[in-house]
Amino acid sequence: MSIRDTQFCASALSVTGLRKAYGDVTVLDGVDLDVPPGSVFALLGANGAGKTTMVRILSTLTPPDAGTVHVAGHDLRRDPQGVRRKISLTGQYAAVDDLLTGEENLRLMARLSHLGRAEGKRRARELLEQFDLVDARTRRAGTYSGGMTRRLDLAMSLISRPDVIFLDEPTTGLDPRGRQSMWEMIRRLVDGGVTLFLTTQYLEEADRLADRVAVLDGGRVVAEGTPDELKRLVPGGHLELTFTRPSELHDVAQAFDDAVLDADRLAVQVPTDGSIGQLKTLLGRIDDQSVTVDKLSLHSPDLDDVFFALTHNSNASPIRNEAAAR
Repeated sequence: MSIRDTQFCASALSVTGLRKAYGDVTVLDGVDLDVPPGSVFALLGANGAGKTTMVRILSTLTPPDAGTVHVAGHDLRRDPQGVRRKISLTGQYAAVDDLLTGEENLRLMARLSHLGRAEGKRRARELLEQFDLVDARTRRAGTYSGGMTRRLDLAMSLISRPDVIFLDEPTTGLDPRGRQSMWEMIRRLVDGGVTLFLTTQYLEEADRLADRVAVLDGGRVVAEGTPDELKRLVPGGHLELTFTRPSELHDVAQAFDDAVLDADRLAVQVPTDGSIGQLKTLLGRIDDQSVTVDKLSLHSPDLDDVFFALTHNSNASPIRNEAAAR
């Protein structure tokens, strides 16, 4: 089955009732997932939530205790070899040989993928160009920056033209510029028809890249949907207005029973669902007060809010932003 064939399948990845335990510790407890072909699916969870175990099972590295899995049309239990021929896995740590050059790493992977010498050389050059590594192709990989190493690692995983790619926290340790570069490459891969299954603890990453997101907590999927659908599950949207005079601040605050006043900042927050109709009503009531608003901003719930609302382990949170990542 080629990438083109996979695009006509109902699912690139289908998981039903997946379970895995290590002794008395249940890591995955009846997980159901469905990933459309040609999309990015993000599995979001804190450290220890079971994300890596999920990827290891789906990529045939770890056997499940129960459940059914189909990847690119192949049954995981009955045809693991068929699954392996259609997938690629890029883990948290790059599988790059530091003593080889970038081009040598790619050509080695081509030989391991049973490509002929000429085809392997051609494919290596093609990927070097695609991942902007042509100028560094003769340098030892050990001299590469973190971002270059991750790009080479991803390029190596594409040698055999997989239909489904598993990316287990692919931007861990990268600086903001490196992460941005990796995001652009991931989007280009999906535009070419590849399906990506992404695990991450970077909330911004899931929001920027994923077509659908599943939140994993306690071994279970506690919510699934598009990023916008998940954001609508939690409260927290509000309109914030700041003023230059305390009298105007108090006039507006008294006009709304549910307003939250911040006297130090001369700001007031009014809850809203963000709809155009409600915003028009709120702004009309504010205008009725004959006040001058210094600043106005609309805050909608983000995946940070979703994560903390839907998960219960307050001691294990994902990385919320780039500042925290550094």
